[in-house]
Amino acid sequence: AVALGSGAGAVKVPHRSVFDAEAVKQSLGITVSAWDEFMYRMKHLSNRSVKDSEVRHFLLRVMGDPDTASISKGTERNMARVQALYDGQGLGADLASSKGTAYGLLTAVTQFVDHERRARSQDNRLDSAWFGQGAALKGRALNQALLMVA
Repeated sequence: AVALGSGAGAVKVPHRSVFDAEAVKQSLGITVSAWDEFMYRMKHLSNRSVKDSEVRHFLLRVMGDPDTASISKGTERNMARVQALYDGQGLGADLASSKGTAYGLLTAVTQFVDHERRARSQDNRLDSAWFGQGAALKGRALNQALLMVA
């Protein structure tokens, strides 16, 4: 919330004063409503069942290039890996909130980007996951998942 929000990003609290957590949250722009909104969205995603035919469509919209009709071998391989993570190989994929749900699709993409996608180094993978192509890929996955529950 601090990194992406519109808050100032820093609060100074003198050591001699009594710490007031609510005042700090308010200064940073961190509100309970933002967390509530996040939980509301994730709950809807975990309640949205996904048909097998929808999985491929989701992956094409997230990982495919909308400007081309064909899919590269690399993209096909990446889509197959995300599908495998979604189908049970991913961490927590067998949980009721993930198995066969839009939330499960989102977490499969997230695990792929954050931990399995090819990268020159762990630092490059982390940079991509936070700020680069990986972040964009996770953003598209979130948007597509939210469209499934709209």
